[in-house]
Amino acid sequence: MSSKEIYLPSKNKELGSIHPINKVKFSLEKLLCSFGFEIAEGPEIESEKYNFDMLNIPSTHPAREMHDTFYVNNKKSVLRTHTSPVQVRCMLSNKMPIAFISPGKVYRKDDDSTHLPMFHQIEGIYVDENVNFAHLKDLIYKICFSLFGDKIKLRFRPSFFPFTEPSAEVDILFGDKWLEILGCGIVNPKVLKNCSIDTKKYSGLAFGLGIERIAMLKYGVKDIRDFYKSNLDFLRQFK
Repeated sequence: MSSKEIYLPSKNKELGSIHPINKVKFSLEKLLCSFGFEIAEGPEIESEKYNFDMLNIPSTHPAREMHDTFYVNNKKSVLRTHTSPVQVRCMLSNKMPIAFISPGKVYRKDDDSTHLPMFHQIEGIYVDENVNFAHLKDLIYKICFSLFGDKIKLRFRPSFFPFTEPSAEVDILFGDKWLEILGCGIVNPKVLKNCSIDTKKYSGLAFGLGIERIAMLKYGVKDIRDFYKSNLDFLRQFK
C-alpha cells in the first residue's frame, strides 16, 4: 500500500484588490451620479447605424475606415468605437428630459504608450429645455475640480466632433504642460432629430472621458500598457 502525502494550503494568502482602472471607473460613476446622472449600458458589438449614422458620422468619415475600426460579420457590425451609441439608445427609449452616463469598453486600432486597442470610456448626455454651453462649462469645472482639486487650471479649446456643435476639448495644466482629459460640446441638432427629439424645444450637452487617461494622471503612470500587463509589483501599488 503506497503512502499518500497530504498538502495543506499555504498560510501566505495574498488578498486581491480592485484594479486601478475599475477604481477610477467606480469613483467617476459615483461622482456623476451625485450630479443627477443615471447609468446606462449597451452592447459592445454595435451596428453602423447606432455607432456612426445616428451620430452624424458619414460614410466618408475616417473613423469608418477598416484601418481605424474593428468590423465584424462582413462589415455589418463593429466593435463600438465609443459609448455614444448608448446615448442614442437612451434618447430613443426615454422621454425628455434625460441625464445618462454610459461607461464601458470601446475598441479602436491604436497601440502605443498612450493608446490601446481596447480601453474604457465614460460618456454623459443631458437633454432638457434651454441647455447651453454655460451649463456644460459649469459641469466640466465641477468634474475636474472633484478629480484634481480646485486649484487646477483648465482651458477649453475649440474642436470638432460630428455629434456636437459647438465642440471643445478640455486641457488641465500639469506642471508646465497642458494635458487633454476630455472632449465635450452641445449635442448637434442633427443627432437630436435622428432620435425624433424636437430641436425647437430641447437642446443638450455631452462629454466623454477616457478612464485610462484619468488613471494615468491620478497615479502618475506614463505607459497605459502597464495597467494590463498583470505585473503584480505594479498592481500592488494601488491596494
